[in-house]
Amino acid sequence: MAVCCGGHSHIVSAFFGVVAISLLLLLPVPQAQAQAHAADPNAITKANPLVSHGGQMLKGNINLALVFYGQFGRIQKNTLRSFLGSLNTNGRVGVGGAPQVSSWWRMLSSYNPTAGNINVKVVKQYVDPQYSLGKIMTKDFIKIHVQKAVGEFPGAVTVIVAARDVTVDGLCMGKCAEHGVIDGAPYVIIGNPMTECPGACAWPFHKSDYGPAGAVLKPPSGDVATDAMVISLASGLASVVTNPFSTGFFQLGQKASVIEASTACPGMFGSGASPGNTGKVLVDPLNGGAYNVVGLRGKKFLLPALWNPKTASCWTVM
Repeated sequence: MAVCCGGHSHIVSAFFGVVAISLLLLLPVPQAQAQAHAADPNAITKANPLVSHGGQMLKGNINLALVFYGQFGRIQKNTLRSFLGSLNTNGRVGVGGAPQVSSWWRMLSSYNPTAGNINVKVVKQYVDPQYSLGKIMTKDFIKIHVQKAVGEFPGAVTVIVAARDVTVDGLCMGKCAEHGVIDGAPYVIIGNPMTECPGACAWPFHKSDYGPAGAVLKPPSGDVATDAMVISLASGLASVVTNPFSTGFFQLGQKASVIEASTACPGMFGSGASPGNTGKVLVDPLNGGAYNVVGLRGKKFLLPALWNPKTASCWTVM
């Protein structure tokens, strides 16, 4: 992941040649947003905001137990690990003026302003390449992994990443990441979006199955599934921090669907976003990948919008 050696000066100059693009809006922004809200009874607005239900939120130091279930490539594992390692990095990792991953993560601290920063550390990780529990991940299946993962780290949040050929029960039903609690321990689970609803969970790196036909962007890592999993993981972490026990920040949508910190602002990645349009993002001149934040060793990611409780509106890092 580190930039090295002979091509250093060329790469640095290219990095600083990064340009911001803002995709053409399908409609003027206020009109597009108004129409989207009018058509969507689940839309979160100032008149229908996310609200605190008075329950506990995660704060302070959070331990993560990371589980890779199934067969994964090097790029996938390294990219997800790099994203997690970038959440609390406040050093000079931004390239060409790009925001840092930690800038995005700090927004979640505003949900509980008296608690200070949220610090994340991966304290345990393991890979199960032999699919020891089969290839259909049910709630009972998840429970076994959570119990194994947090055994020596009570209270840790288990992050389960399922391989391409694993079906996760409950995903592809209007959500790309799931979170819950088992024996008092929160968990997050994500699937591979190339098999778990690519038209919903791999956009904007894959053609969308619904809504206006927006531009399909190139993934910053070069791998569609990998960068779409980063988006799902980011969304899942935002939800588990702000609503770990289903008593924190959320709003009920249609058919008792739960709308949370990142799912309140679907399909938004930059300012000027509208249905089918990500909004302002950056483009890497080396590979054409679209991103809006930079992490450790210059690693680039595209992260979703979050609900800003202070302004009662959707917030993007750019």
